[in-house]
Amino acid sequence: MKRIVIGLLIVLLMLVFVSCGGGPAGGPVSEAPADTAEEAAPAEDMETAGSEEGPQLAEQLAVYNWSEYIDEDILDAYEEEYGVEIIYDTFSSNEDLLAKLQAGATGYDVIFPSDYMVSQMIELGLLAEIDAESLPNFANIGSEFKDAPFDPGNAHCVPYQWGTTGIAYRAGYEFFEENEPTSWAYLFDPAMLEQYASDGINVLNDQRELIAAALFYLGYSPNSTDRAQLEEARDVILAAKPFYKTFNSEDYDDALLVADEVVLSQSWSGDAFAAYDATYDEETEDGNWYYTIPEEGAIKWLDNICIPAASERVDTALHFMNYLMDAQNAAKVTNFTFYASPNEAAKEFIEPEILEDPGVYPPEEVLAKLQWLEEVGDAVFDYDEMWTAIKGQ
Repeated sequence: MKRIVIGLLIVLLMLVFVSCGGGPAGGPVSEAPADTAEEAAPAEDMETAGSEEGPQLAEQLAVYNWSEYIDEDILDAYEEEYGVEIIYDTFSSNEDLLAKLQAGATGYDVIFPSDYMVSQMIELGLLAEIDAESLPNFANIGSEFKDAPFDPGNAHCVPYQWGTTGIAYRAGYEFFEENEPTSWAYLFDPAMLEQYASDGINVLNDQRELIAAALFYLGYSPNSTDRAQLEEARDVILAAKPFYKTFNSEDYDDALLVADEVVLSQSWSGDAFAAYDATYDEETEDGNWYYTIPEEGAIKWLDNICIPAASERVDTALHFMNYLMDAQNAAKVTNFTFYASPNEAAKEFIEPEILEDPGVYPPEEVLAKLQWLEEVGDAVFDYDEMWTAIKGQ
C-alpha cells in the first residue's frame, strides 16, 4: 500500500495540470570512481567461459552504468550462472559518459546512455551496431519503445528503463500544504523561492535537464536551438541560483531528500519514489516526499543498453543485454529502482503498488504533456556555453 498513497495524490495533481493546459519529457547518478573497468578488464583478456553447449563468453565484462540503477543480485546471478566476472563502474551524467568515451576509454563493454545521448554517440561513431531482433528477449519490449527516433530500428541499443523529471517536495511542509508545487515557477521564480529557500532547494547537476526545465517554464521547447531562448533560460537559472542550496544529481535522494536537508528538489521520478518509500511510516501510512509533474510539461526519458564501438567482447555484451531483457530480471530492476520498465513481459513480476502507481506509469492525459530530450546538433555548443556560465557564476 505504500506508494499507492502518493500515487493517488499524484493523480489528483496531474488531473489539475491537464485541466490547466500547458505544454505537450537522466537517471539516478554518482561520480565515477577511478578507471577500474578500463584497468581491470584489458581488451586482450579474451579467454572464454561457459560449457561446451552454452555460449562462449569472455572471462570479464566491463559495465558502465548510473549509480544505484540495477539490483546487484542480478549481477551476482549472472556471474554465478555464466562464470563471467562483471567489472562495474558508475557515471554521473550523460555528458560525463560521453567525455569518458571521447577521451579514449576503451575498457567498457556495456553502457547505459539516455535517448538524446544515443543519437549523439551514433553520429560520433561511438556505438557498435547490433541486430536487436536476434536477441530472443527483445520480443519482451513494448512496441512503443522500439524503433525510437534516436535509434531507428534499434540498430545500436535496446531499452532499459524510462521515467519522468519533475519536482519532489516535502510532505507536511507548511508552505506546500497551502501551495502545492504545480509549476516550474517553484524552481525558478525568486519571489516563490524566497518562501522556502532557507530550508533547502536542490536542482539536478545535469546540463540538459536543468536547462530544459527552464525552457518549459518560459514556454519554449526543451530542445530549443534558438540562442536567444537559451540565453533567456540561462538568465532565469542565474536569477534563481542564489536560492539553491545544492546542484546534486549523484546522491540527492539519500543525502538530501531522505536526510531532510532540503524541502524541494528537481527530481527524477524513481528517486522521489525511493525517498518516499525510505521514509514511509506505517502509523501514518505516508512518506515524507511527494512527486509532481509541472503543469507546463516535463521531460520523459528512456535509458538504453548499448555497446561501445571499441568493445572487443561484443558477443558477451549481447548475451548480457539479452539477460537484462529477461522478464523477471527486468522486473527486478524496476522493483529496485522504482522506475518504469519498457519490458511488457516484466509487468507480471513487477510489484503491484509500483505497476499501479500513476506517478511511475502515468495515464495517457499526462503522457501527452511529456517530451523527449533530443539531440540538438551544433546548438550543443550553445548549451555548453550556457552551462559553463550557470556553474561558473
